[in-house]
Amino acid sequence: MSKFIIRVSSLGPDGMALFPFILVRKADPGKVLINHERIHLRQQAELGILLFYVWYVAEYLIRRFQYRKHYTAYRNISFEREAFANEDNLTYLQTRPFWAFCKYLSSANV
Repeated sequence: MSKFIIRVSSLGPDGMALFPFILVRKADPGKVLINHERIHLRQQAELGILLFYVWYVAEYLIRRFQYRKHYTAYRNISFEREAFANEDNLTYLQTRPFWAFCKYLSSANV
């Protein structure tokens, strides 16, 4: 495991990106989860860490008001939509356009 991937067995979700680290719950998190979290690290690097988290929380609150359910709101945050849509493509970050999450801001999935 990379020194930037840290296992936290008490972590609620399977993984979490906290620049520059990836926190994981399981000892062997799998390539898809790591790729998903690396997409978030790229988003954080592009926006800056503080702006990323302010935007993430603000968009979550908007989606929560819009959809009323936590999981639906979470899945429709633009950052999550990009990461879920591309997590299986392990070469995605090599060709990912700058601020690619913006294309996921509209036409949210319910």
